[in-house]
Parts: sequence; structure tokens; C-alpha cells
Amino acid sequence: MYIAAIDQGTTSTRFIIFDLTGKIIASEQKEHQQIYPQPGWVEHNPLEIWQNTQEVISSTLQKSGIRPNEIAAVGITNQRETAILWEKATGKPVHPAIVWQDTRTDKICSQLALNGGQDRFRSKTGLPLATYFSGPKVKWVLDNFPEIQERAEQGEILFGNVDTWLIWNLTGGPDHGLHITDVTNASRTLCMNLETLDWDPEILQMMGIPRVMLPQIRSSSEVYGRINLGQLSGVPIAGILGDQQAALFGQTCFDVGEAKNTYGTGCFMLLNTGTKIVQSDNGLLTTVGYKIGDAPAIYSLEGSIAITGALVQWLRDNLNIIQNSNEVEPLAKTVDDSGGIYFVPAFSGLYAPYWRSDARGVIVGLTRYINKGHLARAVLEATAYQTREVLDAMNKDSGVDLKALKVDGGMVFNNTLMQFQADILGVPVIRPTVAETTALGAAYAAGLAVGVWSQIDDLRANWGMDAIWRPQMNVDRREKIYAGWKKAVTRTFDWVEKF
Repeated sequence: MYIAAIDQGTTSTRFIIFDLTGKIIASEQKEHQQIYPQPGWVEHNPLEIWQNTQEVISSTLQKSGIRPNEIAAVGITNQRETAILWEKATGKPVHPAIVWQDTRTDKICSQLALNGGQDRFRSKTGLPLATYFSGPKVKWVLDNFPEIQERAEQGEILFGNVDTWLIWNLTGGPDHGLHITDVTNASRTLCMNLETLDWDPEILQMMGIPRVMLPQIRSSSEVYGRINLGQLSGVPIAGILGDQQAALFGQTCFDVGEAKNTYGTGCFMLLNTGTKIVQSDNGLLTTVGYKIGDAPAIYSLEGSIAITGALVQWLRDNLNIIQNSNEVEPLAKTVDDSGGIYFVPAFSGLYAPYWRSDARGVIVGLTRYINKGHLARAVLEATAYQTREVLDAMNKDSGVDLKALKVDGGMVFNNTLMQFQADILGVPVIRPTVAETTALGAAYAAGLAVGVWSQIDDLRANWGMDAIWRPQMNVDRREKIYAGWKKAVTRTFDWVEKF
């Protein structure tokens, strides 16, 4: 018996089949196009994502030889905050997906903040008013296309993050497809109340979002329905987790105080705070970590960084300094350090702990000495510095100093980065044997719902350590170069003029 997961990320879609020990048996992956219509705008084609999802499912099953009736359940994990609106009758998107990195809603967020400030909704949602979240993206579409607003009010237009879009299509689409989401994804819209775990009527009214277009909010682990399409027809969908919460779950961070950091397009550190809603005083987000069936919701503090792995892609795609992302580490190793330069990748503004939508990227400290090796090194170091800022904030909010950091995601196989990460944090960095913990977390949630595992403690036995990096840098050096980073960050501020 196997458990499978659809992992729909910012740049690609994967289908992964796991055995009951958490080992990957087979997987396929397909990238989708990143669309940049104008500066600050980032879009995806929802139909391309749906097509790719079907293709990776088919190719994984074909390659593995595993029959659908051998798969006990499917879990879904997804890029969060990316907003999709589509016609209920046809399944046709009425606008391209507006991606979480997109900054077009800056004016909307500023206007909403005129009364009550950036933290106007924080007590209810755990989130600041920021372009990151999907609620303002929905408002932007409705404000700019009155005909869509009118149809939405009549119940003809549906909204969802990517999990909702995929589940609706997988379970029938226009033919009675399920319009649902889970608490983790709903908590990223800026429209869900953390205490009631339901849409907040007051916030919906302020944003002008009709409740009828919103999905039903469910737990992260239960049998929602069955797939009604293609080779997986009849297989239950039984787990939904936003990608970062899925990684928390896959890393088995089930105890209060346990944390993980995922290195993907962006970087996302989550700390389990148990059933307690902890409001941040240091620029972090309060979010739902997971909710298993009827059990109480488990909450988390999160530090979200917009650009980490995406910066390596920028070196590759925009500057052509490397041809493949794997080449960044050998290039960085051609030099001993960054040569005194810092690269602050505020391409979409700065997220945690600053929440500055007016910031833009900078490279500082340039001299004639600098070559492309130093640039590659600075790209990697930027990820580690940003993670240090989030960890500092997390230590302040929680009152507990983290002793070690569990890591996962594509960048954790970059040994140079992981060693520098340990050096700049001053704590060990630990990579698990299964680094694809995002998909694994969704598979775990699905397996719990259908009884493959009876309780979450059963999952701990699957976790194993693959590698550990211990700090090697002396404290004086660490604090000196980190102070340089903090200085560099200030150079990004106030670049975009407010309306």
C-alpha cells in the first residue's frame, strides 16, 4: 500500500508516491511558465497548472507500475496565497492566477491601512496588511473588472488558492466538483478568523469579497471526497496543507517549540506554538500549522522570506551567469568569501521581519575586485542572512532560543550554503533523510485520515537525520558580517514612492 501527494509549487508541479516508511517510490515533475506582465506583477496560467498536474500523475503511475488501487489516499500541498478566480459553470479562469510574489495590490493594502494601520486585521488573522496574501488579490480583480464582481455576487465565480482549484477539478469540476480548502490555506487569505477558523464577515465586507465565492474551510486531514477523473478515479483525497505547513508536518515538528526552515523559491521558517495563538511583536506571521480531523487546531509563528531560490534562478535566467541552478555552488566556491558585497533581493519588497513593500533589491559594496564568483557567493549568503533575521525574531517572540534548525527543500543540498547557514546562525543545521518534506507532510495528513497511520506519533519513526552542519565561524566574525547585512538592508527602503 502507498500514499501519494500532489505538490503544486511556485515553479513546478510534482506527483510523488511514498511507501509507508516515508520513502519516495516514484515521482515526476514539470515546470510551468512564470509570467511577468509588468514590473512587480507575477502571474501563472491556471489551466497550465491543471494540465501539468494531470500529466505528472499519469507519468508517475506509468513509470512506477503502481496501480491506482494500491494508493490508499492522495494529499495535496500547494503554493499558498496565489489567487485563482474561475467560472463555476465551465471551469474557465476569468483572470490569470495572481502569484503570492505579486505586488500590484500595494495601493489596496495602503488604503485599507489608512484606518487602523498595517496591523488593522492582525488580531483576527495573525497577518499584516501586505501584498503577499490572497484576499487583496481577489479585491483587485473585483475592483478592476466590475462584470466579474457582479457575477461573483451571483455565485457564478469561484475563488480559491491553488489547493482549491486542483481539488475542484479533480473531483468533477463543473460536474459537482468540491469547492473546499483547509484551515492552513484559508489562514493565508487575510480573510479567515484564527479563533473561529471561518471567514470573517467584517473583513469580507471591508474588502468587498462576496462570501458565496469562497470555498468551505475544512480540517487538514479528513476524507473530503474521491477523485473523479483519469487514472486515479475513486482514490480518496484526504489531506490538504499549504506547502510550508506541510513541511512542518513532514518534519514531524509536532511539539511546541519545534521549528523547520524550507528553502525553495522563498524561505519559510515555522515554529510550532501548539493550541496557543501567539501574536508576533517582531514582524512574524501567526498562522494555522495544521488541524487533524476534529482535534484542535495547532498554530505556528512563521517567518516568510520572498526571494531565496528565486535569486539563483534570476542569476540563471536574467543574467545568464550560470546555465543550470546546480552551477551556483561551484561558482561560489571559486572565491573564499563575498568580497565585501551584499545582495539584498527585495524584488517583491521585504517580507519578514520588515514588511516593507516600498523596498527593492540592491547590491552594495561593489569594487573593481568583484567578479561573478563573489556575486554567486553573495546570492547564497543572502538566503542565510535573511534566515538569521527571521530566527532572531522567532527567538524574541517565543522567548526560547532555538537549539537546532531542521531544514528541507531544494537548496539544502547546497553544502556551501548549509555550512554558511550554520555559521551565521550559530546553531547546528540538520537535513533529514527525506528532504521532500512538503509532499511527505501532505501524504502523512492523507494517510492519517484513512487509517494508514493511527496517530501522529507513528510518523516520528520515519524521520531520520541525513546530514548535520555545525557552526565553524567565530562569534566576532559572525556578528561583524551580519552587521554589514543589516546595514545593506536599510539601503533597500523607500525606493518605491507611495501613492
